[in-house]
Amino acid sequence: MAHFLRSKQVGMQNDLSATIRPELFMPDDHARYGINSQISCLAYDPVQSLLALATRESKFGCGKVYIFGQRRVQKIIEPPRASSFQFVQFSGNRLVTLDSKNELGVWSLDTTERIFALVVAGNVVSMVSDPMLDWVFIGTQSGDVMAFDLDRGSLARSFRLPNFWKEKYPGTKLSTLVSLSLHPRDIGKLLIAYSNGAVIYSFKQNRPVQFFDYLVPAGAPGGNGVGTDAARKPRLTHALWHPSGTFILTAHEDGSLVFWDIKEEKVIMARTLTEFNVNKPGPQPGGTGYADPITNIAWCCKENCDDSGLLIAGGQTLDASHKGLTFIDLGVTPIYATSSWQVLADYFRGKGATFLPLPSGAEAVDFLLIPRLSPHFAGAQDPIALICLLTSGELFTMSFPSGYPISPTNQLHPSVFFVHPFISKVNVSCLERPRWLTMFEKRNQGDPLLKGGAEGPRPRKRFEERTIIQAAHADSIIRIWDSGHADDIENGNVLQVDVARALDRSDDIEITTMSMAGSSGEFLVGTRTGEAIIYRWGTNRFFGKDNSPQLDPNPKGLTDISSRAEPTLKEGLQPSILYEMVQGPITAAQISNVGFVAVGSELGFFTIIDLRGPSIIYQAPMTDFAKQDKRSSFLRGHHRGGSEPQKEWAVVIEFGVMTLDEDKYSSICCFVGTNLGKVITLKLLPNNDGTYSVKVAGFVAFDSQVISLNPIDAGTGKSAIATGQNVAGLREGQQIDGVLVAVTQTGIRIFRPANSKGASKDYDDIVCESASVAELELQGFAVVGLFGDRTARAFSIPGLKDIGKANLPMVDMNRRAASTVTPTGDIFAWSGPSELAVIHVWGTGKPLQQSPDILINDKLECPPRPTISNLQWISGTQYVSPTDLDLLVGGPDRPPSKRMLAAAAAEQRAARTGQSLAGSSQEGWGDYLTRQLNERTEKLNMMGDSMDNLQEQSAGWANDVNSFLNKQKRNVIMGGLKSKFF
Repeated sequence: MAHFLRSKQVGMQNDLSATIRPELFMPDDHARYGINSQISCLAYDPVQSLLALATRESKFGCGKVYIFGQRRVQKIIEPPRASSFQFVQFSGNRLVTLDSKNELGVWSLDTTERIFALVVAGNVVSMVSDPMLDWVFIGTQSGDVMAFDLDRGSLARSFRLPNFWKEKYPGTKLSTLVSLSLHPRDIGKLLIAYSNGAVIYSFKQNRPVQFFDYLVPAGAPGGNGVGTDAARKPRLTHALWHPSGTFILTAHEDGSLVFWDIKEEKVIMARTLTEFNVNKPGPQPGGTGYADPITNIAWCCKENCDDSGLLIAGGQTLDASHKGLTFIDLGVTPIYATSSWQVLADYFRGKGATFLPLPSGAEAVDFLLIPRLSPHFAGAQDPIALICLLTSGELFTMSFPSGYPISPTNQLHPSVFFVHPFISKVNVSCLERPRWLTMFEKRNQGDPLLKGGAEGPRPRKRFEERTIIQAAHADSIIRIWDSGHADDIENGNVLQVDVARALDRSDDIEITTMSMAGSSGEFLVGTRTGEAIIYRWGTNRFFGKDNSPQLDPNPKGLTDISSRAEPTLKEGLQPSILYEMVQGPITAAQISNVGFVAVGSELGFFTIIDLRGPSIIYQAPMTDFAKQDKRSSFLRGHHRGGSEPQKEWAVVIEFGVMTLDEDKYSSICCFVGTNLGKVITLKLLPNNDGTYSVKVAGFVAFDSQVISLNPIDAGTGKSAIATGQNVAGLREGQQIDGVLVAVTQTGIRIFRPANSKGASKDYDDIVCESASVAELELQGFAVVGLFGDRTARAFSIPGLKDIGKANLPMVDMNRRAASTVTPTGDIFAWSGPSELAVIHVWGTGKPLQQSPDILINDKLECPPRPTISNLQWISGTQYVSPTDLDLLVGGPDRPPSKRMLAAAAAEQRAARTGQSLAGSSQEGWGDYLTRQLNERTEKLNMMGDSMDNLQEQSAGWANDVNSFLNKQKRNVIMGGLKSKFF
């Protein structure tokens, strides 16, 4: 009965929700954008060009692994039990993870299913794998090293290394394992770093072959110049190979970088980022002192692996004004056999150092290099970029080695945007599909960092309107992209807007509100300092020109800021108009499809702008609308008397076209909702000179803050917002019988503007956080809202009876007020500090589905692993092949791996079909090793022939010398005899 009376009160004859049954309101968990928790580790696969981000467990969910490829390619790995990931590495077409509970997992990148799992006994502190090996070497804190067989899914029974440092130095009180590292060229050697020193282990000899113990003598400054009166041994924190394997580097907690000669087990150079020979007694240099710990270090090399350098995170002095990474360019490595100690020491001084700055106030916890092609040399060969993990949990991408910031726009997946840097504000708009398909940004940008994977099949477009996300970041960059409707995204490009450049300043910028016009694509941004910026799609007249002219301030006026366009943006959203309102933070802003902009501020000021001028056509304070009717004055006056009136400002603005009150015509209307629950209606009327004037039509007061204003056609339920088509119909006398659906925190009211009371419904002790009139295709319309008890509810129009209710446990209660409900029935709600959930209410109750994207391209093969040089082999270095390593680690009883069996099967199939794999660009291990052996044997024979020729030439030269000497002796004797007798 109540809903029947409400229909009569509103004056609506049609039930717009008559065919929407309760079973149709079953929300589907559509998608997630962002990262659910703090990032703990990163990995990159250069062969498949994939990026993996792993997270820690938190109250927002368990740790996950996010794998990203090109464009929107994404897969998410969720472990069966909650844990935090400590290590993540790509190994072939598998992903290897290790969590905080010491559980090692091997995952298929094709299915994202876990293939193997093993709980390691002991606290694992290091894990190393190689894309060409079937082994993962695991180091525990106690110093034990084990090998996990990726092919068989178990630990190697015959391989377990003890703590070699304790065996050699039994008196050592504490020696824990720090890291493991495979030789970049000879997989027969493993560098084991302990807290007291480093050890090189030989798989072939099954024993440690070299020990490296760093001691700072008394009088030497060491890395920090502390405690110089006595000898000391700073704790080792990192150990890594030179790309050629000729030298190793150990980094210590005092900031020392110690370069070692492997053969001599001798220190070549001990230095810090700025000082040299810190291990030699002498006067203390002025630059020493306590420094930040070195958090990560990589020995990078170019395509020529002998041309190398060091990339270091940390090691700077504590009082450094700006933090960043340091790249020490070492240059081309001298030839070891012909170089003196001084030459090698000078080489490790480096050619120069480059500082790679980080954002102000940030420090690097870790970094990940992005190599061009090769996964070898510890993933540090020929890198083109690097991704830094900051102490705040954010990511920062830079070019390498120049250190220029790289925007993630159209480079990384939109989920990475949420932590690159953090997002401070999100707005969602519905944009007409034809308009969105034309918005392809043209910008000077390098090649994509991620090129792997392929987007899986999805249904074609389901809606004529695209749901567009506008995300404002902490660095004042706004990124705009299509979130999709679980369908094929036709325009997957991302648009970028730089608010700092439009304002011509870089500090004190916080974006408070955003709005995008659904037909024109015009974009409006409001800031906390009271500016409103209007962007329009177009070409950049100042493309390539970085120096924009200085513009004078224009308080309460409009300024043309088209000269502040980004110099690298050729076509896109260009800054057009700046409105300096200077009345406190912008609290509400709306840009219409018909050329009008409305802006409200916290100090209670309201402005309407006509973009056809542009000109300001209306300005008024909210106090002009403070008049109350007699009844409200009578009811409230006795207990509010003597107190100051509450401050009121606009929180929601919408433009519509409808007939107001007793008018005989329809007009353009502006509806303004305030924080005190007032809905103000203004009419925009055309003048004879083509301009517009604004007239206050009336207002209605509610009991709580307005959440949403939705003008609709009373007969059909279709939206009655101001569009070009609706406004054009006004010239022909068309009328729209419209009503306004106003949703507040405590209730819903449907009424005919501007002064009608209409019908209302109050909630039961809950607060509505966001709402909208949502359409269910071919069924009708309903009011859909997200409430403070983590539920979504739907109400009929105009009866306002309950249609359905559904729990949304994924919603983060701390940020529920920042959620959005769209006219298509999608709810965008935060599920964590940096993760946005997309829920479609008109569904069937489906949980979140795995992405159908494909990650692995089977046609891409890993390049062969670098091997030792011919001279190293000739000089006696024992070469260990992958098959030899399988035998040494797995034992003689280990059957051939699946990789080797697959290669043999491929050779058999080729033999049956009469084809040869020898001509293939990707050769198997057998062919590869056979070719290498033949080449080395041929070179050895050539070397032998050369040595034989040298020996023959040397013997001939010696014979000639002997003959000459004998002849001279005979001549001397005969000359003496002749002089005596003749």
